[in-house]
Amino acid sequence: MSTEICNIVMDFGGFKALNDISLKIEEGEFIAVLGPSGCGKTTLLRLLAGFNHPTSGEIRIGERVVANQKYVLPPNERFISMVFQSYALWPHMTVKKNIQFPIKNSRFVSREIREGCEERVRELIGMVGLTGMEKRLPAQLSGGQRQRVALARALSVNPDLLLMDEPLSNLDTELRVEMRREIKELHQKTGVTVVYVTHDQSEALALADRIVVMNHGQIEQVGTPREIYAAPATPFVAKFVGRSNLIAGAWQEDVFIPAGSAARWENCGVAEVFRRQGQYPVKPEHLTIAPAGTDGVRAVIREIEYQGMEMRMMLRSQADDTVLEIRYRGGGEYRPGDEVTLSI
Repeated sequence: MSTEICNIVMDFGGFKALNDISLKIEEGEFIAVLGPSGCGKTTLLRLLAGFNHPTSGEIRIGERVVANQKYVLPPNERFISMVFQSYALWPHMTVKKNIQFPIKNSRFVSREIREGCEERVRELIGMVGLTGMEKRLPAQLSGGQRQRVALARALSVNPDLLLMDEPLSNLDTELRVEMRREIKELHQKTGVTVVYVTHDQSEALALADRIVVMNHGQIEQVGTPREIYAAPATPFVAKFVGRSNLIAGAWQEDVFIPAGSAARWENCGVAEVFRRQGQYPVKPEHLTIAPAGTDGVRAVIREIEYQGMEMRMMLRSQADDTVLEIRYRGGGEYRPGDEVTLSI
């Protein structure tokens, strides 16, 4: 069943944490809610879970209204599961008993799952790679293993909606990549509807069917990972997802001329908002660097960072004094203070 968020406003003493949010989540869809700290993404998740009721607007799961200004269906009355940032496992229960608990205690569980509890738990333990650890307590597990238990527990009842609140933020980089892959595989196997809150764009791009980018309590853009990355609809999305450079200049019909340059850049699907502001969004990896004197955006190198396969370079535009970023993989020896030219 689908989940609909309709014109939701969440006001905390005059501060609007959410301001007229509307979104429809289709059954089986993986939605990533992406944004910086304080943008309202966790507030939205708490409303979906039933921990708060909105100031105005309503939330529907299937045909049922579960929250509006006057009414909120409590969490235990909703057929949802949640994976918390802190895992929230019962410390006195083994891996097996943690996963069994919702099957035995949720009134929403189907008769088939309840009667096949042992098989269901065994299947999930195998699915998350914890076979042989059934009798261990959470304190005897690593962070990644505890997160796997939390995932298995959340999936055990096959909920209408699975909510995930930055579930990988406590893990190290390598383990986050591994868990990201496992979450994607679990979603493909189970088909559960997921709302996944994160501030990490790489997680959102890797996992989601659609990404909801939020800023200051509002939705900036909704789209597939490719749409969000390659065709940002607003300056915030351009900067937050992929760290686009907003090159200043002038538009002449469908041609962009960077400030202080005679170069002519074709319009490759640039949103109207950038055209109105005299800007051209370019990802760091889409800019090339050459010695000063060639045609393009003139800049001065501020700093260079070695990052293995590539170099990250920060520069200052000579046309409007803005900071630019590029990533390149060799070709020429450059140092801070060098004057260079950038082009697409």
